[in-house]
Amino acid sequence: MSALDFETLAADIKQWGLDLGFAAVGICDVDLTAYSADLDAFIAKGFHGEMDYMARNPPYRSDATQLLPGALRIISVRLNYLPPNTSMVKQLKNSKKAYISRYAVGGDYHKLMRKRLARLAKQINERVAGYGYRALTDSAPLMEKPIAEKAGLGWIGKNTLLLSKEAGSWFFLGELLTTLPLPVDKPVIQDGCQNCQACLNICPTGALVNAKQIDARRCISYLTIEHKTAIPLELRPLIGNRIYGCDDCQLICPWNRYAPATTENHFYARNHFDSAELVDLFAWDEKTFTEKTEGSAIRRLGHSRWLRNIAVAMGNADFDRTIVAALEQRLSYPDALVKEHVEWAILQQQEKKNAVHLENLPLKKITAKLNAHY
Repeated sequence: MSALDFETLAADIKQWGLDLGFAAVGICDVDLTAYSADLDAFIAKGFHGEMDYMARNPPYRSDATQLLPGALRIISVRLNYLPPNTSMVKQLKNSKKAYISRYAVGGDYHKLMRKRLARLAKQINERVAGYGYRALTDSAPLMEKPIAEKAGLGWIGKNTLLLSKEAGSWFFLGELLTTLPLPVDKPVIQDGCQNCQACLNICPTGALVNAKQIDARRCISYLTIEHKTAIPLELRPLIGNRIYGCDDCQLICPWNRYAPATTENHFYARNHFDSAELVDLFAWDEKTFTEKTEGSAIRRLGHSRWLRNIAVAMGNADFDRTIVAALEQRLSYPDALVKEHVEWAILQQQEKKNAVHLENLPLKKITAKLNAHY
């Protein structure tokens, strides 16, 4: 094929991607070595926590040819996921509600993304056969945000997420490796974050230690999803009612004011995950949890960590006798991880109860109680 033919093919690929439902499509080369130093520093500082897989096979993360021999280009795609009419801030402010990161309130995106990338590869192959392809959806150790940045889909923001002036950051990324010598797109040169510090300032646990630097060990998304053991005591009160992931740095980002809602029904909220009460979710037994989370990213938690996370949120909630009763019913749960977090939560509720009781006492009675105590 001539160079002009590949220009035309690249334009067609982008249109086919849009027709398949992707919000944007870009193309870049396979050289990601410019990003390797940042990843190496992240690992060296231990910021990856228990995510040992991030330290394995470092050559794969910056070299696509390790995953597809002969790869020349990476087709990067973006898929919007923000459900419509989702009152995220209202949910966060209600301490008795459960907050689930909006990427997870609907169906898991991996299969959907992979099928569409496979369909895109098939369309390309029907036009020009004899080339290799491999679709990736978090399924291989390749740095997807640097790929998307190189492909012109946005820039990596101070919150370490890919940002777009047209779509904010409420989207998934996917990649199609190919041996096709397609023309590449220009990366976004201008950093749209400029002097904004909103995400760094809003992070509940201070996980964003610097612009584009995150200590995952303090990140609520890491603590509630990736972390397998007890959540550190000092971080529990900072988690609030977030039981699966955290969206704070996205909610505060000015570019997300313009983010479009998804038109994919697959990502619409299921089982009232966008408005559920903590006590209702805490009441699920393992069978119910398995049934309710079918086809959801939440299932990877398992029932015990689901209860662990909700127990922390219930401990952080305003005092409520219903919450205390629900926690007490779990004291006999046959898992030490769950029991320890339940006991902690009951103690937090008891302290809140005492504080409320003290606030309701007349000033003279408070003084008398203090004098009697000391």
